[in-house]
Amino acid sequence: MIPDAWLYPALFLVAVLYSSVGHGGASGYLAVLSFTALASREVAVLALVTNVLVAGVSFLAYRSAKHFDFSLVWPFAAASVPLAFVGASLKLSPGAYYWAVALVLLLASVRLALPDRSREPRPLPGLASRLGIGGVMGFASGIVGVGGGIFLSPVLILTGWANAKRAGAASAAFIVVNSAAGLIPRSADLAMLQPHDGGLVVSAVAGSLVGSWLGTRKLGLGALRQVLAVVLVFAAVKLAMKAAGL
Repeated sequence: MIPDAWLYPALFLVAVLYSSVGHGGASGYLAVLSFTALASREVAVLALVTNVLVAGVSFLAYRSAKHFDFSLVWPFAAASVPLAFVGASLKLSPGAYYWAVALVLLLASVRLALPDRSREPRPLPGLASRLGIGGVMGFASGIVGVGGGIFLSPVLILTGWANAKRAGAASAAFIVVNSAAGLIPRSADLAMLQPHDGGLVVSAVAGSLVGSWLGTRKLGLGALRQVLAVVLVFAAVKLAMKAAGL
């Protein structure tokens, strides 16, 4: 079945908004695709594939703009990658999956609603704490089928461990490695993708080129992110109702 035409601009816009803050947009793609009749496994793998590519574009843009700090992200990523693999290996029932995605969409809406304020970063916690936080994020990311940027960037910003630009760069790198790890147990589901899904991926990648350019040059997309945050809340409610059988 050929996707509805509205999906192409929708994924383009999601990628613009998410990549502007260094995210791959998996939670946004899950929200958009939740309004289709696609199976949950197909939705999950399509979102992850797109996530890797979009986050990769964001990472290159933020690194080129000299916002990436390897020492900031590696402890979180080192623990998250193996646990993302473990989480992705779990087979949730459709109802449990919908509840999990609904929770992630609500968290994503909170992140999008956060203002991008620059401030001096606070000292990071000890290595063990960062490894523990990263492991929890990776496991949750693997279960739901996202890259985990929606967990990492709010933590970095709300704790003051990084400003918005450094958090965006760290999140982009975090998302790439976690999404790749999450794809490995789902590799068999790649066969579910259809040739026309390539157009959806291309639309998102094109959006990431725009969003990354805007994000690294400090152009504000605050109003649009607020709108998307509201959309994610509606999608989360829709999935919660589906999980509850309403």
